[in-house]
Amino acid sequence: MPTQTINETPLYFDIEGDGAPLVPVHGSWAETSVWDLVVPGLAQSFKVVRYDRRGHGRSTADPVQGTVHDDVEDLAALIRELDVAPVNLVGNSGGACISLRLAAEYPDLVRKVSVHEPPFVWLLGNDPATKPLQDSFLADAGPVIAFVEAGRLAEASEHFVDNIALGPGTWPTLPEPVQDMFIRNARTFLGETRDPDFLAIDVDRLRTLRTPVQLTQGSMSPAMFTAIIGQLREVLPHATHHLFMGAGHLPQATHPDEFVAAVGEFLQ
Repeated sequence: MPTQTINETPLYFDIEGDGAPLVPVHGSWAETSVWDLVVPGLAQSFKVVRYDRRGHGRSTADPVQGTVHDDVEDLAALIRELDVAPVNLVGNSGGACISLRLAAEYPDLVRKVSVHEPPFVWLLGNDPATKPLQDSFLADAGPVIAFVEAGRLAEASEHFVDNIALGPGTWPTLPEPVQDMFIRNARTFLGETRDPDFLAIDVDRLRTLRTPVQLTQGSMSPAMFTAIIGQLREVLPHATHHLFMGAGHLPQATHPDEFVAAVGEFLQ
């Protein structure tokens, strides 16, 4: 379970299983532990290489510095360093943004990509029908940013979970280790919201993507994710789609068996 300097950044990663390489890319406020419940199942068929993104978990870097472009270059460098290309990518939330960008920019490194609810919030402003969802996100993000800047990380985490990511009343139901994960990675939200490109994507570039894509979403997720997935399905007309019934933004944690089955079947 080493930490290596990759792309001039210390990145923690671990490897489990054997077979075709699979790299799960975690989202905002998270780290490798968010995949704990699905790695054993995935590792039965794949060589799973999971890592902490820069500034998250054990990947020591300034959590406020860096851009989504740095994240993409980190992932590309990790794949090359381990000599595992082409890989299957499984991205959740912000990790889904990074995964789609990598597939578009470095198609030779990627075999297939499964992404769950990438928060491409700026896409919502393209349609008057979805613009209110973008406005709501920005309104909810404001207090989160203020809490983080004030060092009130627990309050920031609770507001983010309940008002943006998972839905009202979710925070008290989360196990303490999961709450702790959100709190210790809270400052990464500042870097992401200060990066004008993190929540955006070039849809024209996505239209040219030849890499097989699976778009997944949870039936219980906030409405903005349904709208974003809908726009991506129009841009990627050949992408497959899977709905996790009863799940939200973290199906790998709440519905691990279904997650392994659905994602594994697509990647196989």
